[in-house]
Amino acid sequence: MALDIVILKRAEIKLDRNIEYLENKWGETSAKEFVLKFDSFINTLSSFPEIGSFHKGNIRAYVLVKQVTVFYRVTSKQIIIVNLFLNRQDHKRK
Repeated sequence: MALDIVILKRAEIKLDRNIEYLENKWGETSAKEFVLKFDSFINTLSSFPEIGSFHKGNIRAYVLVKQVTVFYRVTSKQIIIVNLFLNRQDHKRK
C-alpha cells in the first residue's frame, strides 16, 4: 500500500529555490529534468519508503542527485519530507 507524502514548508522552500537556481544557472531544461527526477522519487518513495538510509534517529536520507539529498521521516500513515539539503551548502548546516 502506498503511503501519502507530505512536504514540510522548509523542504518546499528549498525545493523551489533549487529549481529557481537551476533555471537561472543551467536553463529551463535542467530545471525540468530535476522536477521530473523529484516527481519520480516521490512516486517510488510512496511505495518503497525504506529506500533511503537512516541518517539520525528516525530520519532517512536519500541522495536524489549528487547535489541534493532528501531527508524524510516515515510514519504508519504517511511519509514526511522534512528537508532538502543542497550539497553545495555548508555541511555544518545539515
